[in-house]
Amino acid sequence: MSLFGSKFGRAPDPADRRQEPRRAANARGVVVASGVETACLIVDQSAAGFRLRLDRGAALPRDVVVIDVAEGLAYPGVVVWQKGQEAGIKQAGPTPLRGLTPARMTAAREAWLRAGGR
Repeated sequence: MSLFGSKFGRAPDPADRRQEPRRAANARGVVVASGVETACLIVDQSAAGFRLRLDRGAALPRDVVVIDVAEGLAYPGVVVWQKGQEAGIKQAGPTPLRGLTPARMTAAREAWLRAGGR
């Protein structure tokens, strides 16, 4: 590995300010907040957060919950940027939606079930 490249031989993008490495996700998701429930695509993910592509260009409130439908996990988070239909979310760790869930995740669990979660 070179001083300036990754193990794949590409130079790092200086515009990417992430503290954690990211990985492509391309997973179906739902964003839930007070008065908001919208489908999204989880484009990529790191230990610190997500990049989402929203189903429509609605402005998101600051505090949201991102649901990974296939994994059955809800991630409370904060919107750190939004540009058009894309948004960056800093997440605080997953909460499983299968089985019993904390009361604060009731809306997220119901949205997950409506999205086809099982």
